[in-house]
Parts: sequence; C-alpha cells; structure tokens
Amino acid sequence: MTQYHVGQHVQMKKGHPCGANSWRIIRVGMDFRIKCEKCGRSVLLPRGRFERRVKGVLSEEDV
Repeated sequence: MTQYHVGQHVQMKKGHPCGANSWRIIRVGMDFRIKCEKCGRSVLLPRGRFERRVKGVLSEEDV
C-alpha cells in the first residue's frame, strides 16, 4: 500500500477532459482532493476510488 501525501503529483488511469493526466494531491484522509495541473479543476474522490484509479506517482521532473 502506497503512502500518499499533500503536494505529491500523481497520474490517473483516465485523463481529465481538458487533456491533462497529471494531478496534485491537495487533501488526504478518508477522501482525496486532487487538482488538475493544466486547468486547475479540483475533484474529491473517496479513498477506495482514488487508490483504484491512480496509475502511478510522478517525480518532480515529470511534472
């Protein structure tokens, strides 16, 4: 089980409609709030759904 923290950049399995696939975590708990790096839209996901949909953690060079 991967530990996620605020400020970490993640890649989701499905891209955002704006075309981006990079998200920044802005809230961690029972729910995760992530923010699209391209358009700035934020989405609130339950922990289970977030962990199923995350593809990988991006390093700072990838962002």
